[in-house]
Amino acid sequence: MPDQPIRSTASRFLAFLVGSFLLGVCGEVHALGQTSALDDAQTFGRSIPRVAFAVQAYKINLELDPETHHLQATVVVTFTAPAGADQVTFGFHPALKITRITDDAGTVLTGERSTDGNIRIVPATAPARARLLHWTFQYEGTLTGAEDGPVEGLKLAAIGDPISYLLYPARWFPMTGYLTDRFTAEIHVRVPQGERVIASGSEGAKSVTLEDGRPGEEYSFNWSRPGFPGTVIAGRFVDPVTANGAANVKAYVTVSHQKDGPAVAETAAREMDYFTTTFGQPESGRISVVELPNDTLPAFWAPEIAVIMGAHSNDRAGARLLSNTLAHQWWGSETSPASLNDAWITNGMSRYAELMYLEDQSGQTAMKSAVVDVAAGALAYDTTPLTSAGRLDPFTPQFQSMTLEKGAMVFHMLRWEVGDEVFKHILREALSQYTDKPIRSADFEKVAEAVSQKNLTPFFAQWIDGTGAPKFVDKYAVYRLGNNKGFRTIGQIDQDLDLFNMPVDLRIETDGKTETKRIDVVGSESQYVVDTFGRPRHIAIDPDDWVLKNTPDLQVRVAILRGQQLVAQSDLNGALAEYQKALDANPQSSLASYRIGEILFEEKNYQSSANSYRDVLRGDGEPRWTEVWSHIQLGKIFDVTGQRDRAVNEYRQAVQTNDNTQGALNEARLYLQKPYKRPDDQ
Repeated sequence: MPDQPIRSTASRFLAFLVGSFLLGVCGEVHALGQTSALDDAQTFGRSIPRVAFAVQAYKINLELDPETHHLQATVVVTFTAPAGADQVTFGFHPALKITRITDDAGTVLTGERSTDGNIRIVPATAPARARLLHWTFQYEGTLTGAEDGPVEGLKLAAIGDPISYLLYPARWFPMTGYLTDRFTAEIHVRVPQGERVIASGSEGAKSVTLEDGRPGEEYSFNWSRPGFPGTVIAGRFVDPVTANGAANVKAYVTVSHQKDGPAVAETAAREMDYFTTTFGQPESGRISVVELPNDTLPAFWAPEIAVIMGAHSNDRAGARLLSNTLAHQWWGSETSPASLNDAWITNGMSRYAELMYLEDQSGQTAMKSAVVDVAAGALAYDTTPLTSAGRLDPFTPQFQSMTLEKGAMVFHMLRWEVGDEVFKHILREALSQYTDKPIRSADFEKVAEAVSQKNLTPFFAQWIDGTGAPKFVDKYAVYRLGNNKGFRTIGQIDQDLDLFNMPVDLRIETDGKTETKRIDVVGSESQYVVDTFGRPRHIAIDPDDWVLKNTPDLQVRVAILRGQQLVAQSDLNGALAEYQKALDANPQSSLASYRIGEILFEEKNYQSSANSYRDVLRGDGEPRWTEVWSHIQLGKIFDVTGQRDRAVNEYRQAVQTNDNTQGALNEARLYLQKPYKRPDDQ
């Protein structure tokens, strides 16, 4: 069920980011100075490649005070920098204040905040080539979640009761190469007595005295494999719940969600079992599913950790969200993109893993329905090749749609191209070869070709290096064969991508049985001949939606999706224009009319909003929930305009639908008891 009513900007953006998991740059690290683009040196006529600016390891000592929302930390950063760099820039949370920076020799370093919130530091001596540097940062600050953070509108770090969270993209420690620069981490976290701490790596705890003299506990973690162990969650969690027969899977929840703990642990255990069977053993056999407050990200991941918003801890949407999050233990943690141009591999495969698990649990019909929604996202901003995604701002709808949705569709189509078992073999082989390593698009293509023994250059050229999707048109004629031998259909599939080269299914429905034939569609015109015993009544191209393609129905979905994303950015006029495009493509679209009514209701244009909701009820009824919620919205309009009898009638019609999507029946019954009032009237 979509957002309704339209929510605050931050909340809407959070909803947009469901499943996206912030695969982006929250602050790059740069070395400026005596380096060229390649930083090559000439030695005996031979070019020596530059040493990259990259962090290898962190040693973090951290103390959290939930009562005052205060953080105090000392962090030793081990990194390399290009030779001669005269300035180093780290990404760092703007609300945190550095009190001291020292280098290996104990020399105090000077630096400043840049306009983008990062910190620029001048080395005491220019870095030598290939030398590991060890700088110590001391800092403190208050994090309530209300401060300006690395990404406007998103709460990525907050210290408080009952949960404190420091998510990796919050830049709560000096950062470089978000989700591309792998590192190890030794983390020690001090918290008041009674708090639990969850982070990546083996755990140990001991009693300590805090800075202010209160009793506390220190939790220690050590993640020794190169990865992304940069998330810390602390809080007053009840005793962790384990799944039956899976002691390695634990759920950490607060008292308010204590009843959901067992179901969360069982769901996580089933999902981990499925992914382990499909992808192979993860980096670690342990997994902690941890509750997040409802005003932050819907979900996030780190090695051995899946954090999920408490509101989604035990609902159907939450189970899918959790499967996506857990899939990142393989696609993101075990292997990671070499650059943001390769983000489609891990982002897209985690999204597709979610669909694979859905298929395993709920069948092919559920999978097919979900694929249609993913296809709409794939085409929403398909103007830049996936291998050029790094040019985009990673927090834009375009980057998210490309890497998540189109990335997932690439894997879906690859599965169709090579077959189920070969597809799974490709995935396992890619993970095996690139365990604890970054992977490039070219690397994945080589693995896929080696395993499948097929030339997949045309496939990847079309879907990774290119843009657009075919719009199929089928032209055919049916001829009766003599001697009672049935019918012959001679046809031609036309489509608008000259370089397209993929197999496509034809489903021929006849007077007798339905037959399927696989056709190689190459270029803009492809002929086929099909013999059937019964007369063909209907021929469908790619009836099971294995191929990303343009269809009238998908055009409607794309326009609605773009409209929803514009709403998330508070561009209501732009959203209305997109919804109108959807109505132009399908005047009967109940969903497009509902979305228009939603915006008009928010703008208090009640008559026009009511007209749109009535168009919903006269439309195609897709999706089904539009009926019950349109009656509820009409009831609200009548309540606001002082027509209580008419409002009650609408609420009763809502109840009669027996559709409780996102608590619709509960809301209708609530307003049957008392009239709806606008929030600003209450």
